[in-house]
Amino acid sequence: MARRHYAFTTLLVVAVAVACLSSADAKLTVNYYKKTCPSMEKIISEAVTSKQLSNPTTAAGTLRVFFHDCFVSGCDASTLISSNRFNTAERDADVNLSLPGDAFDLVIRAKTTLELECPGIVSCSDILALATRDLISMVGGPFYTVRLGRKDSLTSTASSAKGHIPLTNQTMTEIIGVFEKNGFTVQELVALTGAHTIGFSHCKEYIDRLYNYKHGGPKAFDPSMDPRYAKGLQAACAKWKSDPTIATFNDIMTPGKFDNFYYKNIEKGLGLLRIDEALFQDKRTKPIVQRYASNQTAFFNDFAHAMEKLSVLGIKTGRKGEVRLRCDAFNHLST
Repeated sequence: MARRHYAFTTLLVVAVAVACLSSADAKLTVNYYKKTCPSMEKIISEAVTSKQLSNPTTAAGTLRVFFHDCFVSGCDASTLISSNRFNTAERDADVNLSLPGDAFDLVIRAKTTLELECPGIVSCSDILALATRDLISMVGGPFYTVRLGRKDSLTSTASSAKGHIPLTNQTMTEIIGVFEKNGFTVQELVALTGAHTIGFSHCKEYIDRLYNYKHGGPKAFDPSMDPRYAKGLQAACAKWKSDPTIATFNDIMTPGKFDNFYYKNIEKGLGLLRIDEALFQDKRTKPIVQRYASNQTAFFNDFAHAMEKLSVLGIKTGRKGEVRLRCDAFNHLST
């Protein structure tokens, strides 16, 4: 009887959790702003096009900011908040310090125009979600549905980011754990990591693969890397200590195009980060990498589905959030 009671209680807790998630999720709709701000999508699209054309790395940067935002406390624009004398915000957590300014600037530009057109209506979290989708599509990636109606967070702390973002020096088991904690499968992990097909990484994020690898000598690099590729990276990162801004493209073949070359590169020893190589070496992820490398349509379909799922992770609705007047500050100062 005790076992039955425990099982029933466990099922009840799970059912309540799912019901709460479904309830918040159900409040999102594609046409959320149809009556209150009909020009919303057009305004965001114009901001996206202008920013991406002037700064081609905006797409990768915005996608990264969106991922970091969603994985910490849900897709609630908490990463956009600036620190003040009362609070060190999520944006200034160690893991977020390298987030690119272009992404923040894009959201601010769009928000400024939207506030003139329909003040106090469109949330910053919806702007970030929609801009991310449009940018991915603009650089050749899949178009997917983004439901709207998110509210912006009421809190943002640097300490909340710890342990929620996968790190480049973690093992594949640890990274899988971070994704599973947020409800994502191994397949969805591999699909979302395909975002590395665009953008760049700073030398410090992979320098341990280039020099004195496993104490093999000053020029010893990770043997899983293509020798010519590794030596080219050594030359590019030669002065990384004096200039920490030095970076290289994640995808050496088509760095500005969203495609499946990221996976093809991994198969050839052209993966930049440790996680890239780990995806190909680990038996849990290797078959998925091989599938995406040979079938871009499969990658696009799975990436689109994973992004739709990511975009509703931990969303705030109703009184659990607000529509900020400025994306980098709460409507009321938090002390």
